[in-house]
Amino acid sequence: MTPLRLTVAVAVLGTAGLFSAPAAFAQADGTLAERLITLRGQVDELQSELDLRREEHKNRMAYLTAQLADLEANRDREQLRVSQLETDLEEMRVEISEAGVSSGSLTPFLKNQIVALREQVRTGFPFKVQERLSVLEELETQLDNGVISAQRGVNRLWAFIEDEFRISRENAIYSQSIALDGENVLVDVAKLGNVMMYFRTRDLQYGRAVQTPQGWRFERLDSAQDQERVARLFDSLRKQIRQGYFELPEALPLKGDAS
Repeated sequence: MTPLRLTVAVAVLGTAGLFSAPAAFAQADGTLAERLITLRGQVDELQSELDLRREEHKNRMAYLTAQLADLEANRDREQLRVSQLETDLEEMRVEISEAGVSSGSLTPFLKNQIVALREQVRTGFPFKVQERLSVLEELETQLDNGVISAQRGVNRLWAFIEDEFRISRENAIYSQSIALDGENVLVDVAKLGNVMMYFRTRDLQYGRAVQTPQGWRFERLDSAQDQERVARLFDSLRKQIRQGYFELPEALPLKGDAS
């Protein structure tokens, strides 16, 4: 009788194994389905983030394209101004040549040129305006008082105009006083030709010069990201790196600004 019992027991055990296998497969399928659902959710999230990044990149490129167009337009205006100065200089040479060397004939012409240049400096790019005006003021005063001759004055005026050409081409750091928040403040300025200018206060706050219909004004940068960008510009210019790719806060003429 004993062998019969053993056979039955084995048969029962074998039947139990057959019933447990489908349950295990079902559990594995459920785990796989959950995993697939999780992965699908992650894929959807990544796709959404990718779409967002693409849209941000598209908007960024559109902004940079518009900024580049404004920058090129402003550069063209400055080039036109330089060309006008060159034309004025050539006309001055011709007129002086035709007028002879008489101080009496040169002085009125020279003073007219000083007046015209003074107005250009006063309303133009806000780089060391008072210092440049002082040069013209001193020249006019010396002419009026007879300290220098008209011929000497013409040479001085030519040197001033040539200095204006140099200023329009330079990318460098200077110190100058600016009107900021109703006060005159001594700052460092990073000048990019006669197109854009940024400033750094002694307590390491950064800002920009902006041209409006009412003239140029200096304003601080509120964004920490913009301040970091300008700080990198100052660091590069300090290291004599004057060419390269820089992302900078816009500092181009504000159209229709009535403030």
